[in-house]
Amino acid sequence: MRVRTTSRRELLREAMLIACAILLYFAVRNWTAGSADAAFANADRLLRFELAFGLAWEAGIQGAIDGSAALVTLANWVYIWGHWPVILTIAAVLYLARRERYYLLRNAVFASGAIGFLFFALLPVAPPRLLELGLVDTVTEQSRSYRALQPPGLTNQYAAFPSLHAGWNLLVGIVLFGTTRHLLVRAFAVVCPFAMAWAVVATANHFVVDVAAGVAVVVVGLAVAHALAARARDDLATTAPARF
Repeated sequence: MRVRTTSRRELLREAMLIACAILLYFAVRNWTAGSADAAFANADRLLRFELAFGLAWEAGIQGAIDGSAALVTLANWVYIWGHWPVILTIAAVLYLARRERYYLLRNAVFASGAIGFLFFALLPVAPPRLLELGLVDTVTEQSRSYRALQPPGLTNQYAAFPSLHAGWNLLVGIVLFGTTRHLLVRAFAVVCPFAMAWAVVATANHFVVDVAAGVAVVVVGLAVAHALAARARDDLATTAPARF
């Protein structure tokens, strides 16, 4: 892997941008918290939709790990350590090695995040763990790490739809898969989003439909990022001096 050189000013500017974006992400999630009544009513409608179309798999998915401490721990670890630590690590590697792919990932995250915020504000949805479905909040009950990474004061517990946990991991997988031909890295790019999709449901943090909505949102965000990249290339070609 060839590491691209970068100035300290560029690196500092980008690091500050990402830090501000992460703080804004948590702040907006908190500010857009809807009412509990609306969140539970929307969750009930979503559950009825799943039942009508045979998609209410939450109990079966969690039931498959119930009774196995190893599987529960695995689901918790994927949910906690497979999201922000993975996203930020891969973003840093792409920034150093494949700058254009980093910008594609960054812009897609920004675009899909903006769409997600609209849903959080206009369509609050309570997660399965808060409903009387017999599901267990495995992350809260068996791990304290998540609260260290994401303090309760910065958490909107009614921001279940769409699942950006699942969506952004899929986005990372898509960008990473298209960046390299290394077999193991590509395998990770494929497994990572599937593992997160499983974990968010197994831990009772999201409905199955939340995952599907997260996928749809990041597909739109990725399309926006590709459009921005194409426009930047066109602008560069227009302003570049002619060669003779």
